Amino acid sequence: MRSITLITTGGTIEKTYDEQTGSLDNRRSIVRRMLRRIRLEDTSVSIIELMSKDSLLMTDEDRARISGAVVAAGATTSGALCAGVVILHGTDTLCVTGELLHATLRPVVPVVLTGAMRPFEMTRTDALQNLTEAIFSTGVLAPGVYAAAHGRAIAFPGVIKDRERGTFVRVKS
Repeated sequence: MRSITLITTGGTIEKTYDEQTGSLDNRRSIVRRMLRRIRLEDTSVSIIELMSKDSLLMTDEDRARISGAVVAAGATTSGALCAGVVILHGTDTLCVTGELLHATLRPVVPVVLTGAMRPFEMTRTDALQNLTEAIFSTGVLAPGVYAAAHGRAIAFPGVIKDRERGTFVRVKS
């Protein structure tokens, strides 16, 4: 049985609509609802609900908490406790967190950040696809830090959000 750790931080992927106020906000993690919609063979997922924030509101302290959760999951020690780590994160600053993790950690398993351009609750969302791809990526990628979305996994450093295309790309040198 392959074991992965999934850390939720909020972001668009987990935003929910409030009919009373008409707002789309991060209130609580909905990752369990998402996981019920995908089939995972021989894979167990341990969930750490770290925070529920829009990534534009994340602070250096929040990023330090994310880094600490990756370390606590055992992703940086030999004989790792998990086969990989997936981090659900808002796309606006996902690359800031990915660059920090790449610069400060030496993971022994894949650490894969993913998010969505449209919330899970909306039609034509990319949330479930990106979550599935991130989980799959932990089983096929070498140790390192990656952004996974829209059929690709791109290694840090040098990943940016291309707002025009609505996806992550490698910085052109």
